[in-house]
Amino acid sequence: MRQPYEYVRQELREPDWRRFPGWKHVTEAQWRDAQWQRVSCVKNVRQLRAVMGDLLTERFYDDLAADQARLATMSMLVPPQMINTMVPENTGSPEEFTAAFYADPIRRYMIPVASDRDQAWPSHPHSARDSLHEAEMWVVEGLTHRYPTKVLAELLSTCPQYCGHCTRMDLVGNSTPQVDKHKLALKPVDRQDQMIDYLKRTPGVRDVVVSGGDVANVPWRQLESFLMRLLDIDTVRDIRLATKALAGLPQHWIQPTVIEGMERVARTARRRGVNLAIHTHVNHVQSVTPLVAEAARAMLEVGVRDVRNQGVLMRGVNADPKALLDLCFALQGEASILPYYFYMCDMIPNAEHWRVAVWEAQELQHAIMGYLPGYATPRIVCDVPYVGKRWVHQLAEYDRELGISYWTKNYRTGIELADPDALERRYSYYDPITTLPETGQRWWQRNNSP
Repeated sequence: MRQPYEYVRQELREPDWRRFPGWKHVTEAQWRDAQWQRVSCVKNVRQLRAVMGDLLTERFYDDLAADQARLATMSMLVPPQMINTMVPENTGSPEEFTAAFYADPIRRYMIPVASDRDQAWPSHPHSARDSLHEAEMWVVEGLTHRYPTKVLAELLSTCPQYCGHCTRMDLVGNSTPQVDKHKLALKPVDRQDQMIDYLKRTPGVRDVVVSGGDVANVPWRQLESFLMRLLDIDTVRDIRLATKALAGLPQHWIQPTVIEGMERVARTARRRGVNLAIHTHVNHVQSVTPLVAEAARAMLEVGVRDVRNQGVLMRGVNADPKALLDLCFALQGEASILPYYFYMCDMIPNAEHWRVAVWEAQELQHAIMGYLPGYATPRIVCDVPYVGKRWVHQLAEYDRELGISYWTKNYRTGIELADPDALERRYSYYDPITTLPETGQRWWQRNNSP
C-alpha cells in the first residue's frame, strides 16, 4: 500500500518572469538587481494590470479593488520575485489563467481579494489590531519584552513586501481605508539608543529578535551598527534577524554590500560566542526558488549559524500535510533553510478565511511527523494572547463546540510582574466560527452577531 505521503525529490527552479507581458523585456541582470525589484513592486490595481496585461479578466481586478476599498488591513506591496512564483506554469485563455490565479496559494495571502474573505464572519468577535498585545509590552518604543529572557526589537515599520495576514497590521505598512496605522514616533537613532540602553540595564535578557517590519528595509550601515552594538553587550547570547525578504526579495541578501557586511557581523559574533541566525517567512513550496537558496547559502557561507523558516499556517495556502511536507523538504533539502515553526494565523481583523482551528493544527502536526529528520520537523504553534508561543497540543482545556481553547503559562510578561494570579489564570484562544458544529455557530450568532 502507498504511504500517506510519497516523497519525490524536486529540483528548484526559477519561473520565467518573461511570461508576464509587462516583464517580457526584463533581463536576468535586472531581475537579480535588488533596486530594480524594489522599484518594480506592484502597489495597486493599475500596476498589476501593467504587469499582467490581459492575462487576467476584469473580474479579478474588480475583486481586488473591492478588497482594497473595504476589507484589506495591509496596503498592497508585492515584489516581482513574489509575483513570479504565482501560477508558475503557463496556462491558456484569460479565463483559465484567472481561475489559476484565484487558486494560487501565494496569491491568496499576497494579493487577497474580496471574494476570498469569509462572508459570514470576516473577523472573529475577539479579533484585535494588535492581537498579541506587543505594543502593551513595549519597555521602550518598539522593544517588546514578553518572555523573561527574550525581546523583540522592531527597528522600523516597513517591509519589502506586505503580506495580507500580517500580525503587526496595526503598525506595519501604509494606512488603508479600514486601518489608520499607528506610527513610530522616535527617530531611528533615538529608538535604537533606547533599546541598547534597556538591554544594558537588563542582564536577564539574552536573546534579541531584530525585526520590524523587516530588517531588509534598514539601511545596511545602520543595521550593521545596531548589530555590533548588540554584540558589545556581554549578556546578549542569541541574535536573530527576521526577514521575509530572504524569500520575497532574495536579491537584497546577495548584494555584495550585504554579504560583506554580514561576514563582518558573523565574524564578530563567532569571536564573542554569540549565536547569529536569520529567520525568514516562506509559506509555500512555490516560493522556494534557486535565488532563495542562493541567498540562504550566501548567509551560511559568511558564518551565519542557521537560516530558519517561520511560516504561517493558512487555509488555502498550506493547511494540508502534502503542502507542508513539500515545503519543508524543499527548504531543508534544496535551500539549506531549517523548517522551524508554523504559526497559526493570528486573530487579526478580516483574517477568518485564513485561520484554522486548533484541532486542525493538531491533526497537521500529527500528519507530518516521521517524514522529516527530527531536527527539521517544524513545530506548529499557537501564539496565545498574553501567553506566547505554545505547541498546539499544550492546551489545558478545549471546548470544541464553541471553539474556545484554554492555555496556561509558566512566566509573567513585563506587564504582569505584580500580578499574583498570572501563572494560575487560563487564557482563551478562539477557533474560526465557521469551523464549529452548527450548535456552536448558533451560539456565536446569538451572542456575538458580526
